[in-house]
Amino acid sequence: MPEDMSGRVVYYYERTLTTTVNNIEHIESGSYYGRGIVKVYFQPGTDTSVAQTQITSVSQTVIKQLPTGATPPLILAYNASSVPVLTLQINSDKLNGSELYNMASNLIRPQLISVPGVSIPNPYGGLAPYITVDIDPAKLMAHNLSAVDVSTALNKQNIVLPAGDQRVGPFDYMVRTNAQPREVETFNNLPLKQVGNAVVYLRDVAYVHRGGPPQANMVLVKGRQAVMMVIMKSGDASTLDVVAGVKKLLPQVIDTLPKGTSIKILTDASGFVKDSVEDVVREMIIAALLTSLAVLLFLGSWRSTLIVATSIPLAILCSVIGLSLAGQSINVMTLGGLALAVGILVDDATVMIENIDAHLEMGKDLEMAIIDAANQIVIPTFVSTTCICIVWLPLFELTGVAGWLFMPMAEAIIFAMIASFILSRTWCRPWPTGCWRRRWQPMNMATKARSRVSSGDSSAVSSTVSRVSASGTRLCSPD
Repeated sequence: MPEDMSGRVVYYYERTLTTTVNNIEHIESGSYYGRGIVKVYFQPGTDTSVAQTQITSVSQTVIKQLPTGATPPLILAYNASSVPVLTLQINSDKLNGSELYNMASNLIRPQLISVPGVSIPNPYGGLAPYITVDIDPAKLMAHNLSAVDVSTALNKQNIVLPAGDQRVGPFDYMVRTNAQPREVETFNNLPLKQVGNAVVYLRDVAYVHRGGPPQANMVLVKGRQAVMMVIMKSGDASTLDVVAGVKKLLPQVIDTLPKGTSIKILTDASGFVKDSVEDVVREMIIAALLTSLAVLLFLGSWRSTLIVATSIPLAILCSVIGLSLAGQSINVMTLGGLALAVGILVDDATVMIENIDAHLEMGKDLEMAIIDAANQIVIPTFVSTTCICIVWLPLFELTGVAGWLFMPMAEAIIFAMIASFILSRTWCRPWPTGCWRRRWQPMNMATKARSRVSSGDSSAVSSTVSRVSASGTRLCSPD
């Protein structure tokens, strides 16, 4: 009963955990019919591998203090990243709920667990297959027996023991004592007691049949019992990799199942991740097209347009590399951060290109125009980039689930902004040397020639005109 589980099993297990396991924040428990669930929460930053090892070791020693028949607990490690990524429906037209549960636990689960990053709890629905002995108290008293006598007879006559070996000539035969019934009906013929020449069998005081514990949950498909398996990803595994690995393995698993058994995917969390990837790519393309159109419209240079358009995917790529070095993966939160950063990434490159164009229009040499333009905006762009990064720094102070969710998003934005600033100082500076040279060098020569004509330097004017004419540019005399 639940109260017995709470007072005789769960209570002592909780007290044992608090004396052995380190960095426990709090413990929650629930007691049910025949089982108890204990949830252990740890302090942030705790090494879960060490904590799981400590819980496993103490769980083996506490069994001695629990009532007879208590089994060691099933220990599962959960964290904020342990979320369901797939839900499988297993049903059959020929198998009952108990057989489906047995097949899902012993045939399907061991095959799917081979996918890296997969964690699979016990199936939902169905019924764990047990051999149930229903004792009739009135018949038991009539034969002067007790439930202990029935349990003792079952334990003594349902065993498999080694009995040594027997050598016959050149052969050595292994001998074993097998008293384990192969059929359920055989249990009913087990002798319990002999009174004179009469033997009391188990069937005289009880009924043995296939059964199980009280069913706590049920999965129905068109009125028939089915089983549902939840596939979870563990640790830093990628949702896309886990889902792809399970889907790739499913056809092989289905081939090993009895005929009439089908496996259907009910939910697939990888769709959300794929949608997020598509959103980031779409936002990146839209931002690149609109920015490129604006640069092409106002500056009239397709080379400048190409520089701005390529700076966006390069900044995204640098941010992804930074996330990988920081131990983060591509998930919904990091993709959301990249989508937020796309609109800001174009600023540094656009300002750099436009400022270079403005300095060239002043009549400066190409190299000097690039250097002056870069030095003029380095402080404003650095301050603006730093301010945007500072806005996201408070997210690094979050702890627990909130910190796990929002810290990757902040890292994605900060990495993208830093990459955008660095690219504006590197990627956008060598390119204009070749992009503007043909466009601005003849025009600068013409500007210098006009200035020298006004000052009366005829020799300089003739040499300048010859150089400009050689480059294919015609000087027009003023009206």
